Amino acid sequence: MASVALDASAAAYGQQSAMPRTVGFLVAGTPASHGAWVAAFTQRLSELGWTNGRNIKIEYRWAAGDVPQTTNFAAEFVQQKVDVIVTSAFGVDAAKEATSTIPIVSAAFGDMVAKGLAKSLARPGGNVTGLSIQPVELSSKRLELLRDIIPNVRRLTALVNTHIVGQQEVVAIRTASVKLNIDASVLDVQTAKEIEAAMATLAGQTDALYVFSEPLTNANKDKIIKAATVAKIPTIFGFREFVDAGGLISYGPNFVDLFVRAAEFTDKILRGAKPADLPVQQPVKFDLIINLKAAKALGLSIPETVLTRADEVIE
Repeated sequence: MASVALDASAAAYGQQSAMPRTVGFLVAGTPASHGAWVAAFTQRLSELGWTNGRNIKIEYRWAAGDVPQTTNFAAEFVQQKVDVIVTSAFGVDAAKEATSTIPIVSAAFGDMVAKGLAKSLARPGGNVTGLSIQPVELSSKRLELLRDIIPNVRRLTALVNTHIVGQQEVVAIRTASVKLNIDASVLDVQTAKEIEAAMATLAGQTDALYVFSEPLTNANKDKIIKAATVAKIPTIFGFREFVDAGGLISYGPNFVDLFVRAAEFTDKILRGAKPADLPVQQPVKFDLIINLKAAKALGLSIPETVLTRADEVIE
């Protein structure tokens, strides 16, 4: 009788262990803005032995840059008791607010240590790990690139969703602008309607537009680029996807690479590693993308010294 009970217990354990693990993928943007990055994540996860529908179940939620919706999705994943939450940008904040126990993998976030999500890069110490971008340094480099392309730039407008973008990044833009003798103004946008209203005011009022690349602006990049093109305003971004859509220039981390590496963090956690013990990593691949077609439409000539530094030139 005891033997039968033991056999039944073993069988039940075998069934339980064979159950697919659940990954809650809280995508900050839309299939159009983040689809390629999500595909890179799932492809890498598959290479590491995790097949969606077989030994893993990936629950996708697309927040489309909507902060309240992002918060709702994070709470939903906690209620579902997923094994790990993968997300980026504000999704990391939302997930952390929703749970202190479920592992969270950041595919892309600002300064995790400065935001209090990790005690240090080497030993995060909590339930959050993954990829942390150092946006302050990148802001300065983008402005320097802008000056190289437009030597006479004097007025700069920064389009910023301050609900997501950290104050440090805004301060970095202002500081870098002062050093380059550029007058920078910041337009705070937190909805698609506010983006449209802001873009309608820029014609003739600025020499260049710096767009803080995050889920909201990414989801509305076509509107931003169309309005800037009509107003003859050069643009600079953090994501290459903006340049693919017709923007002038982008400089920033390779997000496909970041999401691939996020899959590697997810794999380790699914195999038993603790987020607290997995060092936070930083980008290693940075791309400078220039759109010559956009430059021509703006009447700009890109210096050869800048073109030779580009990772890709779109003609």
